[in-house]
Amino acid sequence: MAVAANNDDVTGYKDLKGRTVVAKTGSEGESYAKQHADKYGYKVTSVDQSSTMYEMVKSGNAVAVFDDYPVLAYGVSQNNGLKIVTPKVPHGEYGMAVNKGMNADLLAAINDGLNKMIASGEYERIVAQYLGKQGAKEQAKSISGMITDNGDDSAEQQKVGFLGLVKQSMPALLTGLRNTLLITLLSFAIALVLGVAFGLMKVSESKIAAGLANVYITVFRGTPILVWAFFFYFGVPQLIGHSVNIWVAGALTLSLNSGAYLAEIVRGAVQSVDSGQMEGARSLGLNHRQAMRRVILPQASKIAMPSIINQLVIMIKDSSLLLAIGFGELLYQAQQLYAANFRVTETLLIVGVMYFVAITILTWLANIVDRKVNR
Repeated sequence: MAVAANNDDVTGYKDLKGRTVVAKTGSEGESYAKQHADKYGYKVTSVDQSSTMYEMVKSGNAVAVFDDYPVLAYGVSQNNGLKIVTPKVPHGEYGMAVNKGMNADLLAAINDGLNKMIASGEYERIVAQYLGKQGAKEQAKSISGMITDNGDDSAEQQKVGFLGLVKQSMPALLTGLRNTLLITLLSFAIALVLGVAFGLMKVSESKIAAGLANVYITVFRGTPILVWAFFFYFGVPQLIGHSVNIWVAGALTLSLNSGAYLAEIVRGAVQSVDSGQMEGARSLGLNHRQAMRRVILPQASKIAMPSIINQLVIMIKDSSLLLAIGFGELLYQAQQLYAANFRVTETLLIVGVMYFVAITILTWLANIVDRKVNR
């Protein structure tokens, strides 16, 4: 286990109570962390990339990382900003996998080559080169010699039928679906406010307001969502010296991105209203603001509604990108499941159906609102 190099509060597992640790999805480190989570009272977050794990620790979003000792030791030797605070867990080994019951010649060649490397001392030299002398000593204690053709770890999972898999997966997937819908609806509400505000600023008579709106729209439409997700979750904490809640980072990412698109939708809808409407309103004695509020915007809202509904659907799908920062949405939960059961296609099929049903229901509800608005 490793922590930030400047963290002197965590020296062992007992110091993790009530805190969050991070591990790589499907790794031995994740398995070990989850096995001991209840004992030491910490929460485990799993992510796909090693770099993401380390950034979470350095930004304060996780207090420690569980990973393979050679990987941690090499990173520390390269000054990655972490330090190892616990001894290496014994009996953790790297393996080379071949098709079960096949590739006997390849398996024999791997075993023979490894044994020759150990006998000649080459193995120890390689370990020492990357992990240092102490790392070589630690690694030498766990050399078992031969590689075996095992591969039975997920055998029980493979015996479970598709309906059984659905039943097993549903609690985690429903949690993910709930998080997906909550972050989407929260972000959409914020994005709608931003979209209306900046959309009206862009068509306003003020050049300053129009310029600010144009900058906002250009920046967020011209940059990928993931860039902002990483910036808010990893970058901002390192700038301000305080961690950012993952819900806050996710909501900021989705709302600012979608707000830029909604601003263009609002701008287009306002400009689609016949210019004679404004002229007629002004001739009746209404000022510009009154004309916009009472005449232009009611018509523009009807024009914009289909595109706004479409943006809501896009936001639901965009929320899946937040899995990159460890947000527990639907696809993130699916990854955790198939990392353990190795049934990728079936798990993704279930997730696809859940996305389809959720989007269909939300679209149906939105269309009801659209019909009422357009009466």
